[in-house]
Amino acid sequence: MGIEPIAGLLHHGSGPMYTNLLDPAFPKLFARHAQRVAVRYPWLTSFTPINEPLTTARFSCLYGHWYPHRRSMRDFLQALLLQCKAIVLAMRAIRQITPNARLVQTEDLGRVFSTPALSYQAEFENERRWLSFDLLCGRVGRNHPWHDTFMANGADERDLALFLEGDCRPDIVGINHYVTSDRYLDEGVHKYPEHSWGGNARERYADVEAVRVDIRAGDVGMKARLSEAWKRYHLPVAATEVHLGCTREHQLRWLVEAWKAAHQLRASGQDIRAITVWALFGSIDWSSLLVSRQGQYEPGAFDVRGSKPRRTALAGAARALAKDGKFAHPVLDAPGWWQRDDRYYVQRGIKCGELRNRSMPITIFASGDLFLAELLADICTKRGLACSVFQLEDDQPEHQICVNGAWAAINIDARLVRRFGERGYRKACDAALANTKHVAELCARARIPLVHFSSDLVFDGSLGGAYVEQDPVSSEAASYEFVAAERAVLGTCEDALVVRAGPLFGLTLESPGTIKADSRSGITVSPTFAPDVCHAVLDLLIDGERGTWHVANRAALGPSDFGKMMPGLQQAAENSSPASRSNYRSRNFALSSSRGQIMPSLADAIARFAESRHLLEGQEPPVHVAAE
Repeated sequence: MGIEPIAGLLHHGSGPMYTNLLDPAFPKLFARHAQRVAVRYPWLTSFTPINEPLTTARFSCLYGHWYPHRRSMRDFLQALLLQCKAIVLAMRAIRQITPNARLVQTEDLGRVFSTPALSYQAEFENERRWLSFDLLCGRVGRNHPWHDTFMANGADERDLALFLEGDCRPDIVGINHYVTSDRYLDEGVHKYPEHSWGGNARERYADVEAVRVDIRAGDVGMKARLSEAWKRYHLPVAATEVHLGCTREHQLRWLVEAWKAAHQLRASGQDIRAITVWALFGSIDWSSLLVSRQGQYEPGAFDVRGSKPRRTALAGAARALAKDGKFAHPVLDAPGWWQRDDRYYVQRGIKCGELRNRSMPITIFASGDLFLAELLADICTKRGLACSVFQLEDDQPEHQICVNGAWAAINIDARLVRRFGERGYRKACDAALANTKHVAELCARARIPLVHFSSDLVFDGSLGGAYVEQDPVSSEAASYEFVAAERAVLGTCEDALVVRAGPLFGLTLESPGTIKADSRSGITVSPTFAPDVCHAVLDLLIDGERGTWHVANRAALGPSDFGKMMPGLQQAAENSSPASRSNYRSRNFALSSSRGQIMPSLADAIARFAESRHLLEGQEPPVHVAAE
């Protein structure tokens, strides 16, 4: 397929159950495995035997996050030495089979900044961050700042001498740099979130992301770290993990920033070889450093939550950059959150809503109740996406100006979506259909993509299970406007995306309202957290998705079951009429998706909703929220 792979043999951790990072036999066992790989795949020529050995040693043997869960300098240095020794022995074993095999050695690289009082701690960590590369490059001799520390913590001089032979220095220095890699230390802990408070044996301090502190000296970010590595080793450098666990527009901004930085450094004479979109198929629970099993998935260039890998906007960006060296998208006109003035922990008088955003906007057409449109606009602002809300009246004339200059539009007629526990199940009207047709025609003429919010009420609830996108819609008269609106959008605007959600709750964080449930009704639904829908829709829009997509939190339950999942939240009987309840008793309106379950679980959504309510009411958030 024209793809040259770099084979990683151990990404993080200790490997098989019969060994661990502190096992003296680990290097030889690993080298034996590496040679077997080379025999099995003789066409492989590039290897990363062990990814980020310094980071793995820190997380496993200094911080205790991962197995073998140690917390001492002695264990940390032992784990680092054994991993680096394993890399040397592995490359020697591989080169017995493949003499021209290359070592592409990766490591997370950041820099620590600090207040003057903590400069000693910053200097200590800034020397420590180079240890894996320094060992492999044969630089840890008797004059190295960490030589005596190694010896004082049980290292054998013969182990250090192995690296001085210099036959396994990296062919490419791979730098894994994240927006959180650069750190800032400050003894004024109360200026920062409590989760950042820590310290050393001498004093307490906050350890925070450097991008969230106004460091006037600069020198923060991918460009600075790549250049630092080149100047220290004068070996070819690559950005081997370029990823941001964030919303899609920020993922794109981070990737393009890395691309530009690499080209600027190459133009200045530094040997920068490549950047890597990481991870191609996404990752699970990396947001918690794998210390808890939450099932939180971060998509990469592909999203694998559907029946087959789905290209995200990152895939399009990677393709364009590799092929043409450039990539354009309207969201790139605005800065990433790490470049905005509202990112600082200590604010400088600038609020998020006051930020200037000169990028092309998204036009939000709103009809009826503005609850969802206002929430979506607020989320756009927080994500740095320019938007404008245009309220459509039922008797409104032509307003082509609404889409002039916009790169996309979103149609939200509150009569075509529903809140959880609202009065009645069907309340669409001819005016809602007319407005939707009007918006679709505007977008078709302007040739911009359109997202239309729909609901589970396009179905009649008789399927007996959860509906997916391909299931036939209802032919009942009560569903007419819902179904006709979808058909008008898809039939008029070729770049349209119809999003169906279940009954919405948590429509504004400022005024979440009550959850209304009718324990007498037998209706099954997929309750949907409104902020989750907004974020998912924006990601799908940026990805360029089209057609119909079911976007609901993963669950199928009745309103009474929903109430049981929300201890402490006020419940109120639904005030719909007995006739409407009897008409739809024992029907199932639950939604699933054949295109990809991109929403969090309902239990996770309810936990966040409950926490937001308690925080707004000045209470401690609940310790436990019942799970599914």
